[in-house]
Amino acid sequence: MDEVAKENGIKKSSYVAMRLELASLQSVKDFVSNLKFFLPARPISHLICNAAVYLPTDPQPSWTDDGFEMSLGVNHLGHFLLLQLLLPELKRAKNVAPRVVVVGSVTGNSNTIAGSFVKPVAELGELEGLRAGGARVSAMAASPREAFDGAKAYKDAKALNMITVLEMHRRYHESTGIIFSSIYPGCIAETNLFRAKRKWFRDLFPVLMKSVGAFVSEREAGERLAQVIYDPECTKSGVYWSWNGNAKKFGVGNAGGGGGGKAAIFQNEFSGMISDERRGRLMWDYSMDLVKDYL
Repeated sequence: MDEVAKENGIKKSSYVAMRLELASLQSVKDFVSNLKFFLPARPISHLICNAAVYLPTDPQPSWTDDGFEMSLGVNHLGHFLLLQLLLPELKRAKNVAPRVVVVGSVTGNSNTIAGSFVKPVAELGELEGLRAGGARVSAMAASPREAFDGAKAYKDAKALNMITVLEMHRRYHESTGIIFSSIYPGCIAETNLFRAKRKWFRDLFPVLMKSVGAFVSEREAGERLAQVIYDPECTKSGVYWSWNGNAKKFGVGNAGGGGGGKAAIFQNEFSGMISDERRGRLMWDYSMDLVKDYL
């Protein structure tokens, strides 16, 4: 953060860099405590939950400090706890219409090409794996009996991110005015998210995405994220934003690819699994039970 701020001429008095390790629920709690200590008078008006791990080639699961499979623990539970702990601060910012954006993924939304055609497909079942808790008792969110699959664990976690947005919207938007939304910024094919993939994949994947009109640069993806967090056109809560169509077919202008701007923003559809209110309540109850000792 210091390096990027210096490159862009941002004064050190304009930001605070703080440690947050999403693979540790205690670290999440400590971060919020430190945030309140360093910035006691400022409510949180804009919150972006962007961090993720993607471990598709791991033959065995990695585990967080609390014994959750790494994709589930970092991508979902760490952010879920962070949202609960910062909710009072977001409520304090009601005069400025506070916004929360949780970055989702087209791969967790099974009504798209990348979410249905590219296997494995996100499927959470009855969330029995999430319910089972930590201590390494379950490697997958759907069931302790499901064999570990790193690619599916990532997709399942991103589906949980989007379910969290919808459930927060249902529970808090009307009473607090907080705007909860998710975003698919496009296929950022050259990001370090793919560092676990083989070199041939890292070399060829950007070429393929460009050929089908789905490629998005890191800069444009950042501009899209900035748009959702501040643009007056993005004040609708409970929405999944994407660009240039809903990624249900390939081709420039349809696959969520480059060429942004206000005209390109698109209100995407959540899949039935993600929008299912019963499953949203299950996610909420099980996740709250898992983080209750840190609230």
